[in-house]
Amino acid sequence: MIDSSQIKEHMEVVGADGVHVGKVDHLDGDRIKLTRKDEAHGQSKDHHHYLPLADVASVDGGKLWLSADAANAGQLLQEKDGSPIADSL
Repeated sequence: MIDSSQIKEHMEVVGADGVHVGKVDHLDGDRIKLTRKDEAHGQSKDHHHYLPLADVASVDGGKLWLSADAANAGQLLQEKDGSPIADSL
């Protein structure tokens, strides 16, 4: 497991393939709360999504790297209550 103190606000979140997935809003317990809006990458959600820390492979080069590639990262995302999201990235 990664050292959560390395995760910083507005850090870029990328899939294992290096493709942009989102940006960190902040840590929320054992999950990462993603920003709702990332207009530079076409994301404008009406609410936040979350990623379990267990799905983070590493923090390297100022980026948070996921264990899944970007195409599959939507399967890792959760709603506030911990349920899987209904939509994908």
